[in-house]
Amino acid sequence: MNKRAIIAGASGAVGKALLRYLLESASFDEIVVLLRRPLKFNHPKLHSIIFDFDKEEDYSSLPSAEQVFCCLGTTIKKAGSQENFRKVDFHYPFLLAKYAKQNGAKAFHVVSALGADAKSSIFYNRVKGELEEALRKVEFDNLYIYQPSLLLSEREESRPGEKIASVLMQASSFLFLGPLKKYKAIHVNDVAKAMLCVAQSNSIKSKTIASDEIQTLADNFIV
Repeated sequence: MNKRAIIAGASGAVGKALLRYLLESASFDEIVVLLRRPLKFNHPKLHSIIFDFDKEEDYSSLPSAEQVFCCLGTTIKKAGSQENFRKVDFHYPFLLAKYAKQNGAKAFHVVSALGADAKSSIFYNRVKGELEEALRKVEFDNLYIYQPSLLLSEREESRPGEKIASVLMQASSFLFLGPLKKYKAIHVNDVAKAMLCVAQSNSIKSKTIASDEIQTLADNFIV
């Protein structure tokens, strides 16, 4: 049986890593990628769809897929305003989930953030928490919410503040033990590995997966 997956956000750090692992995986025959502009490479399993996330009719015409992966996300600085941030980090993922469910998707995977809380006084955490609550109401057979700590990656764009924080987190990683383990920085490749690990498992049901568990899944996963 042809097994298809959809991924949104494949141009971001986590999304790029996830796409690579999905294409390598024997668990999926076709990977549908939703993009604003074409990728710079081809693959026999890759099917790219030029997608306008602002047009609801594009969501309604999504192909059916058993599993959908949402790696959409931005920063308030890059978005330019809180309104634009909410659009990317709440509105787009929610519409994707809504129409994916209508189209028969059984599992929805979304990258959220450690500290997500709909009642938080911190705007970023509040939006992430509101998305998590909204997605639970969609009632997928399985909903997987990944809450990574600070993400480590080799970004093409320069984010000096994030770079400094990453260096400090890595230098002090030995301090993150016991209850603090979930706050340890994690590499985007490990988030992607954990997502594929969960997607391939028949035993892991709907779950919110904190950063330390994401790391454990990645450490024990063989691509």
